[in-house]
Amino acid sequence: MPKKKSNAMPQTVSESLRAVLIESGLPLKRIEIETGVPRGSIRRFIQGEQSLRSDLIDKLATRFGLALVKRED
Repeated sequence: MPKKKSNAMPQTVSESLRAVLIESGLPLKRIEIETGVPRGSIRRFIQGEQSLRSDLIDKLATRFGLALVKRED
């Protein structure tokens, strides 16, 4: 069953990355081919079953044009 989209802003880096992966609608196999991140790891990350190592987060963030920026709180 697909997850419902939330209008709330993601609060963590993981939540932001998870949202981008879901919203992209790209097949996990394509993301795996383009980034080298195993699709099983991506699937488990999206489902909240596991976290990702920082090197894998870097690969995914680069692919989707994400950058870590300090908030002005």
